[in-house]
Amino acid sequence: MGIRRQRGSALVELGFSMSVLVALVFGITEFGRAIYQYDTIAKAARDAARYLSTQAPGNAAAIGDATCLAVYGNPSCTGNPLVPGLATGMVSICDASNSGPNCTNAAQGSNPVMNLVTVTIGGGADPFIFTSVVPFVVPNIPFGAISTTMRQVL
Repeated sequence: MGIRRQRGSALVELGFSMSVLVALVFGITEFGRAIYQYDTIAKAARDAARYLSTQAPGNAAAIGDATCLAVYGNPSCTGNPLVPGLATGMVSICDASNSGPNCTNAAQGSNPVMNLVTVTIGGGADPFIFTSVVPFVVPNIPFGAISTTMRQVL
């Protein structure tokens, strides 16, 4: 009599534990994707800043190439963005000739001892938002500003 009452209980327990395990696996993979995309954007900002560090301040063509380099991985703006959802409008570039309100190196003045170039992706009014495949497990994550500053040639 006791065995008949137990029939099917293992299947119910498996269903409960599988739902928890599947949610845990999806959560781990989504956080892994988010970290991968953040790392890709940080590397793109470093690459653009490294490129601009070899160019003269205020070179409009070099700034355009660096913007394309940060988004597409090449200076000609061809192909797909490095990360889905990344756009050229999310890239902000500041150097000695460009001291806008979003530039942290505006205090360099007109005759700096050392020129700095800063490449910032996301943040402010146009942040990069990681879009989750399973938003019921991991919600969409807005990244803060990802920024790199390097020394630029005089």
